[in-house]
Amino acid sequence: MRTGLTLPTIPTKLIITPLLSDDEFEQLCAANSDVPLERSKDGEIVVNLLAEFDTSAGNAEITYQLRAWWKTHRRGRVTGSSLGTFLPDGSSLNPDAAYVSEEQLTRLSPEETQRFLPFAPAFVIELRSKTDSVREGRDKMGAWRRNGVELGWLVDPDSRSVFIFEAGKEMRQETGRQIAGSRPVSGFVLDLDEVWSCYSV
Repeated sequence: MRTGLTLPTIPTKLIITPLLSDDEFEQLCAANSDVPLERSKDGEIVVNLLAEFDTSAGNAEITYQLRAWWKTHRRGRVTGSSLGTFLPDGSSLNPDAAYVSEEQLTRLSPEETQRFLPFAPAFVIELRSKTDSVREGRDKMGAWRRNGVELGWLVDPDSRSVFIFEAGKEMRQETGRQIAGSRPVSGFVLDLDEVWSCYSV
């Protein structure tokens, strides 16, 4: 690496005036597909960092386990971290992994499946990276819940715990070697030992 090199600082939040419509934001994301973008409810564009190696491996493990559970019944749909959504409050958030229920799928036209999901998934998982604070993760999970997510998990490798956000209930934190899902993912069990193993070599 070159020494004495001063690198430019790229802003992580942008305001584009006038604010982008849903169609314009989706086009912006398509034109910059290698840069993960989200949008706040106030129209602020959030530029996310690419995941570090261990977080990327953890994301892959979580999505793999959720997909393996889905294959036991094949109802609804599982998505990964590239999913774009448009939420009721005007924001556009990306989960690290998500489950769209069978009932939700019936609300989608064939054309809508080729665009950002126009509502919140029934279940989302966020995996906290080293660049995000626990507070930032909890704030995002709160936003998911306010926009209709029935169940959300914030997986925190540092504390080896999971913050659980469930509609109509207080947030709670659980530790252990695994965590069991409830409606809408009853029967899904996340093996946390396998997730934590992604953080050691």
